[in-house]
Amino acid sequence: MISESVLNFGYTLLDKVTGFSPLAVYSTYTSVVRQGLVPDFVLRLAIRALCRQRLREIDYGSFEANHAAKMQWIAKSRARETIADLTEKANEQHYEVPSCLGHHSRRIAALLILNMLQVSTDFILSCLGPCAKYSACLYPTGKETLEEAEVLMMEMYCEKAKLRDGQYVLDLGCGWGSLSLYLAQKYPRSSIIGLSNSSTQKLYIDAQAKKRGLNNIKIVTADVNIIDFVDCEQFDRILSIEVFLFSSMFEHMKNYDMLLRRISTWLKPSQYKGEDEDPDPSLLFVHIFCHRNMPYNFEEEDGWMAQMFFSGGTMPSHDLFLYYQTDLTLLSSSYLSGTHYSRTLEHWLQRQDANAGRGLKELEEDAEKKGKKGEGAKAFYRFRVFYMACSELFAYDGGQEWGVGHYVFKRKD
Repeated sequence: MISESVLNFGYTLLDKVTGFSPLAVYSTYTSVVRQGLVPDFVLRLAIRALCRQRLREIDYGSFEANHAAKMQWIAKSRARETIADLTEKANEQHYEVPSCLGHHSRRIAALLILNMLQVSTDFILSCLGPCAKYSACLYPTGKETLEEAEVLMMEMYCEKAKLRDGQYVLDLGCGWGSLSLYLAQKYPRSSIIGLSNSSTQKLYIDAQAKKRGLNNIKIVTADVNIIDFVDCEQFDRILSIEVFLFSSMFEHMKNYDMLLRRISTWLKPSQYKGEDEDPDPSLLFVHIFCHRNMPYNFEEEDGWMAQMFFSGGTMPSHDLFLYYQTDLTLLSSSYLSGTHYSRTLEHWLQRQDANAGRGLKELEEDAEKKGKKGEGAKAFYRFRVFYMACSELFAYDGGQEWGVGHYVFKRKD
């Protein structure tokens, strides 16, 4: 059993040197973490303590009080005047960075900006699997390789969304195109539209599609607050898959009613009228991370994680979509243990460590080009802490507190 004093030491250390708590400030980083000298076991103990703290913060003492807090959160979300918050901030943190288009033809990924440092694309790609899927993968036995887990999760999307060749499909919040490219290759007679709010992502995906000889994919760049597909044919399927923890449309949503109302107009209306039920209605499939009970927002005063990675982000509760069915009907929902996410993150961490020499060199060279000598090593170790923090969060209590939600909706006609 780990003593309370060890836990307190780990908590205090992480608080002081990483800013990963509501009480810390990002500028308090010290050379200890910058040089990667804090043992992983200490960081992990501290992260677990912070997970317990978060659970205390969102527990209002009784089912009655928790439900009232959830209803208040929902009421506030419905009062929002915009669909998503801080899309520009999210871009600064994750998207709008130069991409190396000449290498890694099979790999795509998002970048993070840490302390205003644009991190090397090659570094991020070296952490990911061959599909470069920057989101939770699927480990049904727990023994899968990262490559196997990437494909298994995308195949699960295809099954749950009832995809087939010849459909008109929208990848809503397509990130760096892992799913869009996968679907374009799997379903050659389908037309795949990817929506991103990043011009960098569009350039990268276009280059990948050209290399793979795919001509059935198109990437559209637009702000979700204002986009409308008035000039497009309505879609047979719409999918929104979170890109790791950041770029999914739904993780940055603040007004679900407004978003789902807009999406409902993008889905094809049913051809069946009256009492006849459409055997193949147009569908929306959503993959998001979630807490099992309570929704909450990431506030910048929450510390380093919120400031650097989740500005404007939301942790929805698994049941949240039950309360947003004005324009779409929820047909099914399922919960995947957070252990799938945790294993994905541990694989990324292992790959980062395995490529540490090259990764550190790439980050340092990238930092020097930008006049930020020494920042590369800091970014390298912050990524390690980030992967560990997210892994511990989703592994908490065997993946039963935080995990992945899958949802299938149909349009109301």
